[in-house]
Amino acid sequence: MNEQEKMNYSRVANAIDYIRQNFRDQPNLNEVAEKVHLSSFHFQKLFSEWAGTTPKKFLQFVSVEYAKRLLKESRATLFETAFETGLSGTSRLHDLFVNIEGMTPAEYKNGGQDLSINYSFADSPFGRVIVASTRKGICYMAFEDDEQIAFEKLTLKFPSAHFDKKTDILQQNALCIFKNDWSSLPQIKLHLKGTDFQLKVWEALLKIPMGRLSTYGSIAQKIEAPTASRAVGTAIGSNPVAFLIPCHRVIQSTGIFGGYMWGSTRKTAIIGWEGAKVNVESIS
Repeated sequence: MNEQEKMNYSRVANAIDYIRQNFRDQPNLNEVAEKVHLSSFHFQKLFSEWAGTTPKKFLQFVSVEYAKRLLKESRATLFETAFETGLSGTSRLHDLFVNIEGMTPAEYKNGGQDLSINYSFADSPFGRVIVASTRKGICYMAFEDDEQIAFEKLTLKFPSAHFDKKTDILQQNALCIFKNDWSSLPQIKLHLKGTDFQLKVWEALLKIPMGRLSTYGSIAQKIEAPTASRAVGTAIGSNPVAFLIPCHRVIQSTGIFGGYMWGSTRKTAIIGWEGAKVNVESIS
């Protein structure tokens, strides 16, 4: 991002944070624009360019009542899921979502001693992102504006691996997830370090459609561990691949969005952005 884009992103983030903290009061356009030191006209234009919808409709997308409605409507068929994510059919849904490979016990235990990991940085609608890959797939992706801190967090995940700062086709394919057009997404492969339980939870997260939400309890039911909601929450909090594995789509059963490894404001932004992409015409 250039300096102007960074400033615009900061203003949008501040606006979303204000909306997140004050949605119960339903702040109007003038109130939010004033908080980010813009005129109502320029703020509406800037926000709409980023989110694809107006601040007013975005406010509706991040309200508790709307979240509750989505939870009630979450029992979509496979065909409906494919349609809502903008994919051409159920085969495209499978092409995108089913290819997760767990690391071998040796890779898991020795900190990636025999792994060569490429990593690079890119801009996303939600800030700077680091993405890393082995020869088998994406092993790590995180939002972090400071590249040095981002790399240090990556090395903590794989302390014995060999790292190269290099962009590869696996990373490029993964970053396509931020495109507006999901009908042309390439296959995205993931190579994940996790326990069998964690992998099962992460696979369940991949089945939550874009623009929909789920709860910790619902995920526990889906993996046939109905009493393991707390363990499910821990596994979700350990998600190593931001956005691609959509842990941001899991909220509390009350409709409250709750925490997020990469910040509550960013979680609100992602949920609202996804809601705008697939449901903008559904709110009257």
